[in-house]
Amino acid sequence: MGFLSATLSMSRYHIQNTFETEPMEQVRKGLIKNAIPKLENEYEEISAGWTPFESPYLPDFEKFSFVFGNYFLFSLRIDKKSIPAKLVQKQMAIEIEKKKEKSGRDFISKKEKSEIKETVMDLLMHKMPAIPNVYDVLWNYETADLFLLTTQKAANEFFESIFFKSFNLKPIRLFPYTQVETKSSFSTTQKDAIMTLTPLHFSR
Repeated sequence: MGFLSATLSMSRYHIQNTFETEPMEQVRKGLIKNAIPKLENEYEEISAGWTPFESPYLPDFEKFSFVFGNYFLFSLRIDKKSIPAKLVQKQMAIEIEKKKEKSGRDFISKKEKSEIKETVMDLLMHKMPAIPNVYDVLWNYETADLFLLTTQKAANEFFESIFFKSFNLKPIRLFPYTQVETKSSFSTTQKDAIMTLTPLHFSR
């Protein structure tokens, strides 16, 4: 899992700005304040927050360190409940038959079906456990470089949002254009020229 896996997929970020006070304490406060809840909310479809790298399922930043050499190392955990469509269909069919028997009718209205579906979804959401996904984060504060071990769009969006919320620092995802802007030694004139480049299409 993550950095311990045989193969890695990662997104690179440049962290804009710095802390005004001692960074280690600011990072510690941000991680603790925005750690994923230890107790699962039975009705919440998605829950996201920070966890220690060494203990992703029992988040405790007082017990586990997030400092490894010159790096801050921790993880983003996103718990999501996913209800299979076939399970919804099954439960709806059962509840619709119950409704017909109770009402003595051979049919039910569109409104009644909608109400049954809402009830079924609430019931399944309550019973269904959330599936956790853990994405490791390696942050070199001194060089403003950060690596997030995923390239999934949704996970990247969650990360960028919660990172800014936690530390009030903006993570800028690096691809060729942003890398030229933030990490290169090009002059302003050279950067402007690069930003005007467009893809070249080859055709036979």
